[in-house]
Amino acid sequence: MTPDRVSSAERSRRATLRRLSLRQSRPLAFYLLAVAVSFGFAFPFLVMLSTAVKPADEVFTLPPQFWPSSWHFENFGAAISSMPFWRYLTNSFIVAGGAVVGTVLASPLVGYSLSKIRWRGRGPLTLLVLATMMLPPQVTMIPVFLIWDRLGLTGTYVPLILPAFFGTPFFIFLMRQFFLTVPDDLLEAARLDGASELRTYWSIVLPTARPALATIALFQFLWSWTDFLNPLIYLQDQDRYTLSLGLYRFFSDHGVDWGPLMAASALFTAPALVIFLLGQRYFVEGIATQGFR
Repeated sequence: MTPDRVSSAERSRRATLRRLSLRQSRPLAFYLLAVAVSFGFAFPFLVMLSTAVKPADEVFTLPPQFWPSSWHFENFGAAISSMPFWRYLTNSFIVAGGAVVGTVLASPLVGYSLSKIRWRGRGPLTLLVLATMMLPPQVTMIPVFLIWDRLGLTGTYVPLILPAFFGTPFFIFLMRQFFLTVPDDLLEAARLDGASELRTYWSIVLPTARPALATIALFQFLWSWTDFLNPLIYLQDQDRYTLSLGLYRFFSDHGVDWGPLMAASALFTAPALVIFLLGQRYFVEGIATQGFR
């Protein structure tokens, strides 16, 4: 073999090794980037947990001190004792749970009718539902409040729960997109067997939509659980306050007790975090299967 052929073969071998090395390094770079982005999102949560167990004189220090010199778990006791914590927690579960039930019952039914049942006006109504998603809630806040006030339902949980039983445009859209992926042949077979439209929906279509149902239920729970503005508008009796309103007790004209506030915030975040972790598999599956058509 001539020297030119040897050098050409060596260059080809080195180029192949460089390509293989680059391919092997790409997954590592992606993992490092994912870890960095995840840490950026998790950092405020870690600061909250760190502040929850810090003494008051270490909350604001220069330079900032992330790790506390001593752990003060009494901040959690102070957070619970400074307000009717368990009552507020129960109220939050009532509001969030009721909204979840309404969403799971109404939004899939409307989404099914807009995707699998042929009727006159279905297309324009679908566009109208999507158009309401573009309307800022601040525009309708005062008119909607006046409606509930005329009905005498302000000060109750009804304005916070009942709207979910009429469907939420975003969730209707998600369910419609999921139902579009269900084969029409499956529905036609059920109809040929004599199943009514409601029976087809309940026994055939709805069981296949469990990932999508878990997705909208999780979204609705997080929205209702963390909602501050609507309970602030509609609830006047402190015994009916949700936990998001209860956290405002830590703010006063004389300052903020940051340790108990962060401890209460950690307790406030825990139920939502647990529910998300329990439904994570269905949530990811539901997002992956909801194509856009």
